[in-house]
Amino acid sequence: MANMEKRGAFRFVCCILSLVLVSSATMGSKPAQVQSKTELRVLFVGNSLTYANDMPAIVEALAELQKRRLVHKSVAFPNYSLQDHWERGDARRAIAAEHWDVVILQQGPSALEESRQSLLEYTRRFAKEIRAAGATPALYMVWPSEARMRDFDRLEESYRLAAAEVRGILLPAGAAWREAWKRDPKLDLYAADRFHPSLAGSYLAALVTYQKLFGVTPIGLPTRLNLRSKTPTEINLPKKDARVLQLAASETNKRF
Repeated sequence: MANMEKRGAFRFVCCILSLVLVSSATMGSKPAQVQSKTELRVLFVGNSLTYANDMPAIVEALAELQKRRLVHKSVAFPNYSLQDHWERGDARRAIAAEHWDVVILQQGPSALEESRQSLLEYTRRFAKEIRAAGATPALYMVWPSEARMRDFDRLEESYRLAAAEVRGILLPAGAAWREAWKRDPKLDLYAADRFHPSLAGSYLAALVTYQKLFGVTPIGLPTRLNLRSKTPTEINLPKKDARVLQLAASETNKRF
């Protein structure tokens, strides 16, 4: 009887140790997350899909309305890929010059194999410098042009692969666009050129980014915002549309 009790106790201890080890391994494999904070310093590196409608300023305005603070800077030029940024050097200097909590990387849709490989390669290069500077890398997933909607699946996969490879944060804005259209196909998230975002498209991208950075739900956030921005200075969306966008952002962030 005593030996049976000892064997039972031994098996119990082994079971507990196994659970601890599995839990630790699982935690270690998860991508990076930003802990809930009231202030974050964020550097945006990208192109016109980031600076159209001054999306970072929309995130800043959302944060301010909830007594949070986003200190941000952008290094963004028209039609730039991450390779272009790497070779120009401005983004690398900005990463090293100041303390950032998060550095957000963005390039074009990257659905084609060549652009995917470029995204992966230069995400790796930037991630090394971002980590060395004490920050966390993040990937801002964009969307295809209206004429290439068939690229959505490949685009999402490219950004997911890039974020996973550097254990970075994925900001699935493009996927949230698709989720919003499932809820309301009439939502116009494109600007006149059918590639850049409308105000609603940028608002949705900002909701996704805000939730991922600060760890708070976008549902119920204000639909009218005054921005610390030259253009635009204000966003005022219909409440019905904004509700759809907020639900789409929340649901998408749950999936990613």
